[in-house]
Amino acid sequence: MYRTNDCGELRKEHIGKDVTLAGWVQTVRKFGAITFVDLRDRYGITQIVFNENLNKQLDDQPLGREFVLQVKGKVIERSSKNLNIPTGEIEVAVSSFSILNKSVVPPFTIQDETDGGDDLRMKFRYLDLRRNAVKKNLELRYSVNRSARNYLHENKFMDIETPFLIKSTPEGARDFVVPSRMNPGQFYALPQSPQTFKQLLMVSGYDRYYQVVKCFRDEDLRADRQPEFTQIDCEMSFVEQEDILNMFEGLIKRIFKDVKGIDYTEVVERMTWEDAMWQFGNDKPDIRFGMQLCNLKSPDVVRGEKEDRSSLINGANFNVFDQAETVLAIAVPGISEYTRKQTDELTEWVKRPQIGMKGLVYIKCNTDGTYKSSVDKFYSEEKLKAIADAAGAQKGDLVLILAGAEERTRKAISELRLEMGERLGLRKKDEFKLLWVLDFPLFEYSEDDNRWVARHHPFTSPKPSQIETMINNAPEITNAAEYLQHPYAGIKANAYDMVLNGNEIGGGSIRIYQRELQEKMFAALGMSPEESRHKFGFLLGAFEYGAPPHGGIAFGFDRLCAILGGSESIRDFIAFPKNNSGRDVMLDAPSTIDDKQLVELSLKIDVE
Repeated sequence: MYRTNDCGELRKEHIGKDVTLAGWVQTVRKFGAITFVDLRDRYGITQIVFNENLNKQLDDQPLGREFVLQVKGKVIERSSKNLNIPTGEIEVAVSSFSILNKSVVPPFTIQDETDGGDDLRMKFRYLDLRRNAVKKNLELRYSVNRSARNYLHENKFMDIETPFLIKSTPEGARDFVVPSRMNPGQFYALPQSPQTFKQLLMVSGYDRYYQVVKCFRDEDLRADRQPEFTQIDCEMSFVEQEDILNMFEGLIKRIFKDVKGIDYTEVVERMTWEDAMWQFGNDKPDIRFGMQLCNLKSPDVVRGEKEDRSSLINGANFNVFDQAETVLAIAVPGISEYTRKQTDELTEWVKRPQIGMKGLVYIKCNTDGTYKSSVDKFYSEEKLKAIADAAGAQKGDLVLILAGAEERTRKAISELRLEMGERLGLRKKDEFKLLWVLDFPLFEYSEDDNRWVARHHPFTSPKPSQIETMINNAPEITNAAEYLQHPYAGIKANAYDMVLNGNEIGGGSIRIYQRELQEKMFAALGMSPEESRHKFGFLLGAFEYGAPPHGGIAFGFDRLCAILGGSESIRDFIAFPKNNSGRDVMLDAPSTIDDKQLVELSLKIDVE
C-alpha cells in the first residue's frame, strides 16, 4: 500500500495514528539534526519531520524538489502551528521513507506565485498542473460539470454522444477537416457544434438531450477562444421559448448554488436585442452598473431610437458633432473632479487602434452646479446642462461623448463604458448578474456577398407571427439600399442569449422543423435547391417524418467556468490548452506528417 491517507486529510483527531503518505516534495528545510519536508499531493500539504537518525540517511539520499516520496510514521502535534493550511496543527514524525522517483530541477517553481512565464508553463503543462492555483481551477470546472449533469439528469435529460467525424457544411466559422484514407480525395469535418444531430435526435423522439461535448472552430484566437472548446449542449421537444428560458435559468442558478454557494433568487432580467444595442452599445451588456448610452443625434426609428435630442447639439457650428453620423454619451458617476491630465489620458485611450476614435468630448457636472467642458466655447453652460441632463448626469458626474460613424462609435462607447466601470470598481468578480437578450434579427445583410446571412444559424425559426412573412416573400436583394426596406429586415429570430457579467455564456433558439420553412431559409441564404439537398438533404428528409417542435441552447462551458473562477481567460480552466497561435507547445502540435502518411491519404503538400 503506497498510502493510508492523503496529504490534505490529517487533523488533530488523528494524533497518535500510524500513517503512510506519498506525494511530491514541495520544500526541504534543514535545521541542524532535524529536517522538515512539505509533502504535497492533489489533496493538500502535510509537514513531515525527519529525526537525527533519518537525517543521516538523507545525507546519503538527499531529497530535491518534486521528488516522489513515500513516508511511514506517526501523526504528532505540531509545535509551530500553521493555521493557514488545513493540516497545519499536525505533522508526521517519519520512521522510514522511500524515494519512489527522483526529479530534475523543475524549470519554474511549483507554487501559486510561480516564476514561470506563460510559454514556459505551457511547454511544461504537466508541471504547471501541479500548482495549487491551477488545481483549484480544474476542481471548479469539475464541480460545474457535475452540477450541470445532476440538474439535467433530475429533469429527465439523456446524455447522448454524437459523432466527431461529420460532413463539412461551411456556414459561419471555418471547419477543421480530416482526410479520409479509405475515401481518397474526400474529407470529414470536425463539428462546430452537434446542431443537426441534436435536431435529428428530436425527430427520433429523444425529447430531452444533452452533452458536455467538444466543438471545433478554425478561427483566430484570443483569451476567450480556443480551436477546441466545450459546450453544455441541450435540446428539448414540444417547447416554446418560455419553456427553454425557465429550464435553463434553473440550470445556471443550480450551478451558482452548488459551485459558489450563491442562492440566486432574483428574477433574471430580459432585454430585447434592439434595446441592448442602443442602451449599452452591444448585445451582451454588463448590467451590474448603469452608464446607459444616450444618443444625442437625430433618432433612427428603425433601430429603436425614439426621442429626438438633436436640437441639443445642432446649430453650434461644432463640426465634430455636426458632421458625425451619430453622437453618443455616457454619464460616469462621481468623477467630475478628474484633472486635465486624466481626461487627456481618456482621450488617448479612445484613440488606440483597437478603439479607433479621433477624440473625446467631456462635460464636468461640478458639485457646485456649474458645468465645464472641452467644448464650452461652442456651447453655453445652459446647453451643457441640457446635454448632461439628457445623458442622465447628476452633480459630480463626468459626461463622456464620442462622435463618428454609427457602428464604430457605438462599439467604442460600449468599450469606454466597460473601461470606466472597471476603473471605478463596478465590475466586481464576486458579483454575478444574469440577463436574457431576446428578439435578435433573424438575418443580417452582407454587403461583401450582397446576400442575407443568418444572425444565429440557418436552423433558427422566425418568431411565430413572422413565419408567413418569410414564406410569402422572395429574399432577393439587388443592392444594399434595399436592405432596410425589405420585409426580411424586420423579421425577428425566435432566439435568445444568456449573458453573465457582460459575457455571452449561452445561446440558442426555437428551431425550424418544417421542410418548407427550412428550404425557404436556405434559399434566403443564397443556397440553390441542389446545394441545400447536397449539404442538408438528410435533415430536410427527416423533417418529412413527423418532426416535433423543438428548441435548445448551448452554454460555453469553458467561459462559464472562467467567469465563476474570476478569470479573463478560458485557458486557465482547460487542462491542456492551446496558445494564441493555436499551438500545443507541450506536444509541439500541429506538426508535419511523414511522406508515407501523405501517400496513404492521397495528399500533396504545396506551401508557398
